[in-house]
Amino acid sequence: MLPNVINKTITLADGRTITIETGKLAKQADGSVVVRMGDTMLLATVVSKKEAMEGVDFLPLSVDYQEKFASAGRIPGGFLKREGRLSDYEVLVCRLVDRAIRPLFPSDYHADTQIFIQLISAEPDAQPDALAALAASSALAVSDIPFDGPISEVRVIRLDGEFLINPTPEQIENADLELIVAATEENILMVEGEMKEVPEQVMLEALKTAHDAIKIQCRAQKELAEAVGVEKREYCHETDDEQLKEELFEKLYDKVYAAFSQHIVKKSERKEAVYAVKAEYLDSLPEDHEVDLDLVDKYFSKIEKQAARNSVLDSGIRIDGRQPNEIRPIWSEVDYLPTPHGSAIFTRGETQSLCTVTLGTKLDEQMIDTAMKTGSSRLMLHYNFPGFSTGEVKPNRGPGRREVGHGNLALRALKAVVPAEQEENPYTIRIVSDILESNGSSSMATVCGGCLALMDAGIPVKAPVSGIAMGMISDSETGRYAVLSDILGDEDHLGDMDFKVTGTTKGITACQMDIKIDGLSYEVLEKALMQAKEGREHILGEMAKTIEQPREDYKQNAPRVSTMTIERDMIGALIGPGGKVVQEIQKETETTIVIEEVEKGGVVNIFATNKDSMDRAVNWVKSIVAVPEIGEVYVGKVKSIMPFGAFVEFMPNKDGLLHISEIKWERLENMEGVLEVGEEVTVKLVDIDQKTGKVKLSRKVLLPKPEGYKERERPNRRRKDS
Repeated sequence: MLPNVINKTITLADGRTITIETGKLAKQADGSVVVRMGDTMLLATVVSKKEAMEGVDFLPLSVDYQEKFASAGRIPGGFLKREGRLSDYEVLVCRLVDRAIRPLFPSDYHADTQIFIQLISAEPDAQPDALAALAASSALAVSDIPFDGPISEVRVIRLDGEFLINPTPEQIENADLELIVAATEENILMVEGEMKEVPEQVMLEALKTAHDAIKIQCRAQKELAEAVGVEKREYCHETDDEQLKEELFEKLYDKVYAAFSQHIVKKSERKEAVYAVKAEYLDSLPEDHEVDLDLVDKYFSKIEKQAARNSVLDSGIRIDGRQPNEIRPIWSEVDYLPTPHGSAIFTRGETQSLCTVTLGTKLDEQMIDTAMKTGSSRLMLHYNFPGFSTGEVKPNRGPGRREVGHGNLALRALKAVVPAEQEENPYTIRIVSDILESNGSSSMATVCGGCLALMDAGIPVKAPVSGIAMGMISDSETGRYAVLSDILGDEDHLGDMDFKVTGTTKGITACQMDIKIDGLSYEVLEKALMQAKEGREHILGEMAKTIEQPREDYKQNAPRVSTMTIERDMIGALIGPGGKVVQEIQKETETTIVIEEVEKGGVVNIFATNKDSMDRAVNWVKSIVAVPEIGEVYVGKVKSIMPFGAFVEFMPNKDGLLHISEIKWERLENMEGVLEVGEEVTVKLVDIDQKTGKVKLSRKVLLPKPEGYKERERPNRRRKDS
């Protein structure tokens, strides 16, 4: 049977089109679409079980994004030659989709659900990550799975003062702002991106531009769903007991509200105070009670959330006693660890990050090999979140998606101030943040600690960077809201927004925002941004008390680097046959030498851990790549003797003729007994033939002229040796 294919076309402002197709591929999935822009094509499928598993009171949603190497006409590297575990880039795309999609499933829908997005055709100028959420939402739109969408995502950049939607990689490279924005037709849901110290108002304008484009994409999905004509499934994944709910609210709400109103600073003590209310109720139940304890847990969580929010809105004071714009106490320290090339501790309230910086050579660069991109990176940031940081037992199984995402956000925040030019920063840099305590915004502690560690390592950052997490608590019925600076973990969990902003005194360098409610106005966003700016500047002031600017020199055990530029035709001489010359230099001087061909010639970076090794290697390289200069004096070795003179190697692999007439002031009839092969001789370079490049040397000009010496006239005849 021929497929019933339905298409919708979206036209972008610049005339490019995006098509959504359903009914042709993967028809056994609950919903499937192919989204195409240019030659980039994404297949998105969604499948959800009909019933929820027993005891599950949340949405078990998994979002997977994978790039097929065949989509770009490439064969995967490695031994197996097939796609393996997801790359960090693929994980980051998964998170972009997940964070936008997850909040829009009904809160009482608990069936196992999987969204799978595959890149099946790739065009470099049409980036797939900006299309992934559109594909996922479209698959949900044509399925019978309950979903309060549609949504879409776009990338927006600012290039030469103009905002562009879904730009090319070349345009992204030259932009001063790059954001991925997700939204419904009515409201913004998620924002993530990086900037080059841009003002808050520019970011707001970018969000408005992105939202205008998203509205068109959402309307297209609604039209597609109408054309398909799918009805959403009925489900019942929760049981409720309204009488028990009312009873618990009546008995426990005021007590929980009072516990939060104590404004306890320590997380553990506040948790105990709230739990004591629940424990008292449970202890009051008779042994033969028939109360559903799972429902008690469910309703108590609702009581806890409502009481905490109302406590803040009623009093204007947060659950730990702070004012809405107040930052927790901060202390920091640098040079805490003796052997890393840079280290810092950054502590804000009960959140603590221990950061290290390691400096390496070009050989330490991170290799990037994905379907869409190959290359390398000289700046890495790795974020670790062990269980003990929150007092929990958790197996150490490597970084999860959250760790990858938080590390990427911190990397974006710092990338804007780390010199990218090799002349300013020849090192490969690895920053590691180990979270030792966590109670809210450990990623922003990573930004602050990472910046301090970079300055401790002597990296010439353009300006210090700090980060802050903003939150919000609101009441849609009364219109009351409070924007909160430097949120706690509880405020993140119980609140309506998690808005992380990083930057310097000049402007924003990165941001990440997740919104859990409908109807966040641009007025509230602007207030949050301006309050974040105030908080960032306060944190920068606290950081400056520890270290104000990068150290003037690197640590004693850090690799030193000497950079020199050589002529292109000297690269081969320095490397030698099969790398023999450069390997010998590295072995004898205990240095690392990296040679890179550039447009103007060759750049040689010599890395060493002590001055003596560096000097020996530098002098050795200079002797190989040095260009002969007329008038310079050299100590050379006699390589061969001829009847008319001797050939002297005055520089490595460079010979010149020392004519018999230039050896002594006295006339020599022949070369017998004058010089020996291997003998060292000091000579002066007196001439270079511009056509042939032949070098003429003289020894006699360095010797005192005999008293009464008179130059003899030579017969004007041709010689065989001339």
